[in-house]
Amino acid sequence: MLKFITHACLLVLLYIHVQAADITIKGRVTDNNGQQLPGVSVQVTGTKRGVLTRADGSFQLTVPENSTLLFTYLGYQSQQVKATQALLNIVLLPDDKKLSEVVVIGYGTQERRNLISSVASINAAETRQLPVASFDAQLQGKAAGLQINSNTGVPGDGVFVRVRGTTSINAGNDPLYVIDGVFVNNTSLQTVSTGGRNTSPLADINPGDIENVQVLKDASATAIYGSRGANGVVIVTTKRGNYNQPTKVSANVSHGYAKAPKLWDLTTGPEHATLINEYWINSGIDNPALNQTYANRPFRPASEGGRGLPEEQKTYDRLHKLFRTGELSNYDIAVNGGGDKTKFYLGAGYSKQEADIKPVYFERASLKLNVDHRISDKVQVGVSNGITRSYRNQARAGDGPQGGLLQSALHTPTYLPETNADGTPARWAGFDNLQVLLDNYDVHTVSLRYIGNLYVDAQLLPALKFRSSWSVDYNHYDESEYWNNLTQLGASPTNGLATSALTQNSTWINEQTLTYQKQLGRGHNLSALLGNTVQSNTRAKTSAQGTGFPNNSYKDISSASTRTSEQTWTKSTLASFFARLDYNYAGKYYVELSARADGSSRFGANNRWGYFPSAGVSWRLKEEQFLKDVHFLSDLKLRASYGITGNSNGIDDFAAKGLWSGAGGYPDNESSGDKAATAPNQIANADLRWEKTRQVNIGLDASVLDGRVSIELNLYQKKTTDVLLELPVASISGFSTYYSNAGEISNKGYEVAIRTDNIHRKDLTWNTAFTISGNVNRVDKLPVPITQYNRDWIRMQQGYSMYSFWMYKQLYVDTKTGAAVFEDVNKDGSITVADRQIVGNALPKFYGGIYNSFTYKGFDAAVQFNFQYGNKILNLNRFFGEGGGTRDANRVLFASQLKRWQKEGDVTDVPRLTSVGNNYKLEQNSRFIENGSFLRLQSLTIGYTFRLKKIHALRVYASGTNLWLLTKYTGPDPEANVTATQTVQGIDLGTPPQPRSFQFGLNLTL
Repeated sequence: MLKFITHACLLVLLYIHVQAADITIKGRVTDNNGQQLPGVSVQVTGTKRGVLTRADGSFQLTVPENSTLLFTYLGYQSQQVKATQALLNIVLLPDDKKLSEVVVIGYGTQERRNLISSVASINAAETRQLPVASFDAQLQGKAAGLQINSNTGVPGDGVFVRVRGTTSINAGNDPLYVIDGVFVNNTSLQTVSTGGRNTSPLADINPGDIENVQVLKDASATAIYGSRGANGVVIVTTKRGNYNQPTKVSANVSHGYAKAPKLWDLTTGPEHATLINEYWINSGIDNPALNQTYANRPFRPASEGGRGLPEEQKTYDRLHKLFRTGELSNYDIAVNGGGDKTKFYLGAGYSKQEADIKPVYFERASLKLNVDHRISDKVQVGVSNGITRSYRNQARAGDGPQGGLLQSALHTPTYLPETNADGTPARWAGFDNLQVLLDNYDVHTVSLRYIGNLYVDAQLLPALKFRSSWSVDYNHYDESEYWNNLTQLGASPTNGLATSALTQNSTWINEQTLTYQKQLGRGHNLSALLGNTVQSNTRAKTSAQGTGFPNNSYKDISSASTRTSEQTWTKSTLASFFARLDYNYAGKYYVELSARADGSSRFGANNRWGYFPSAGVSWRLKEEQFLKDVHFLSDLKLRASYGITGNSNGIDDFAAKGLWSGAGGYPDNESSGDKAATAPNQIANADLRWEKTRQVNIGLDASVLDGRVSIELNLYQKKTTDVLLELPVASISGFSTYYSNAGEISNKGYEVAIRTDNIHRKDLTWNTAFTISGNVNRVDKLPVPITQYNRDWIRMQQGYSMYSFWMYKQLYVDTKTGAAVFEDVNKDGSITVADRQIVGNALPKFYGGIYNSFTYKGFDAAVQFNFQYGNKILNLNRFFGEGGGTRDANRVLFASQLKRWQKEGDVTDVPRLTSVGNNYKLEQNSRFIENGSFLRLQSLTIGYTFRLKKIHALRVYASGTNLWLLTKYTGPDPEANVTATQTVQGIDLGTPPQPRSFQFGLNLTL
């Protein structure tokens, strides 16, 4: 009792003493430009005592002696000051979050203010609501220098991605993707044909788990990745918990609908018949020798055994049978938090997206677990785990008539009936009956994928940190297709066709790094990184095929009368050593040096190792005395870098080796069926080496008006040498091609990124982000031109860009005769193959995006526009649909064919219908090359957040994508591309367009 009374008395005396020690503080608050700041909150920490500054920025407050005052003001950095004197002059600095933003770079992080390299940061919260299967498609228009085209409206299909242009022909051009430190596979494992399309491995990643994305672009940023950095690096960081954070539960639910906003305009049945009659009549007149033959070809009445006169024709609309309004559903739930020792993130997601064509859909279920634990003050361990099951109900949407859904719906003439006279399904023009395909389509894929990482961090010394990690990317890819005897692929004599393919891709990586950070004297700061990587990748495929089934009820290959199988296996290994040195003086002058050595099993014994150095410098001019008094300028920095990166992606694992095949027999021996044989199938090249890309970058970062406007400008030049090519060899050698380093490609361009804080008030904000980039691509050296696609429409030729179109150039249609007039390049008086020329390419002159976000009290809105200018598209749908009658019942006729020349004086680019002359004979006609420039309203989202007592936040929203499109392109989608082959871009054939979608959703945080 006495002890309690004593303590109570001491507390009373202490209280009296504190009260007696109160002092009155006076002061004024200004910004760094000397402007007075009214309304600044002045709070005594740990108490409720506080005031707001007056109109002149002054304040007066009585506080206990030696207490701490907290000054806070919207848009400025908070500041704590000890109350040790009666008069205070407080200067608040602008809260320029962009400068203090932590950016993930290769094997580390840096504040943006200290960056020498060119790195674009993307907040995943701005993109994840776009209803696309793979997160890379969501990044379109969000980063300067990052070109993205969604080649098709099929969810889960591959996306065209380029960072600062195309650098290779036969090797890969996609960037390197690093997710939580794991180098993930971005090469499709698909083996079953879907008309040239490939699936995207990145669709296995749930966008709801992604926190942010960094795009590393220049050599200073990418050289630390050595042989894989030539095409840029995309670093993905997934969500994690925070230490000492209460457990938080968040959920996102959305549902919506998607439909193609535009389809093709086709002729009606009567219009088609009219055009065919005109074609036959004109052909006979132009060539009297054929008059008698052609006289009997026009449409005749059905009562006379013909297909009917034009007025008797019906129109059969197949397009609207194929296209539909698809449903979109997405569900994500996550739990995250942490204590003193452990933090965690656990997320689960399910998504289903129906394509705008039947019966295609994509389905994904995912589970993500990230855990970090502090064993002690000096040692931390952690794991990142992600497992996904992706299911694709696929379709042949692209090239090829057999099994092609869009080919059957779009390219079958509209006057041809869907059933025969006996009621059986009709099959025309070499295409399947559409209804038969819709009722019997059976092509699907199941992908099981695990991406994981285990790490340990140890603080060996105050300035020295060690990190070791093990990473795994495993993908089990199971494909299956069955074509019954009602389809062309399964019809007699095949009597059913079944294919099954199982591919397993395994990548494991072990890395060690040592990081040293030290301040050396006044103003000198040093950071050093030393590390090594060991990586192995193995891919194994087993496939089987069966034909001859008893009936359509049997689909397993075990029921087939004829069965074949195939097995392949391949492996590559990589050993690497790398280092980076960073130095800065007084936050003004920065130097960064890096180097990497990579040894790969893919290359020849004479060139197994590649060496990739880089150097960069920057100068923060704003820290110089002569600019410190320039008040409107918040920051100004100049950057420059040079480096060499490599590329080995996309070539075979054994490209440098002489290979033999054991699949042959002895054709001259009657008993060869019982004896296996070996034969050479690839020439060795011991000198095969890496592609190397040298890159120079000059950049400027500026921030004005207290950081409310920031500008980033980059100028770059890339030169790729030792381009990996498959070159032809003399047939006498017994081979057709061999791998060699024999080409050069250059890219040069600019990037501009502008961010503005237009309005920043308590209840109202408006922010804008604008990017624009331009790139000029050129094939500088190529031993022989390389042509691509069926009729050599694309040609890679020295002195021209990749993806160039090689065509006969149609100048005009003669208004007197209706004849198409082509440019006679060699002036020999006739149009021959020597007159074909480059007439444009599929790469844009510039591209970019505009993003605006708004908040007003509880309301929020965001709108994204994407644009592209100067690219060309070969409209092959129109090529087949404007055949001038030459294909008759083999192809549909587009409504644009009605604009043909008919009489003298007609001005049009569609020539007279006839089989005589070059009007429709020259297939590589520049008339079908169109302007692919576009401005697209990519997304619009509007939401409202409710603040409730027991719920942290409840937000409801509505969003729309692809809401508006401005383009001169006559097809439905200017981003369409027929095939996933990296040497073909800008060809539109049989590809479903991107849909227009509307979604309604709810975000809940507890």
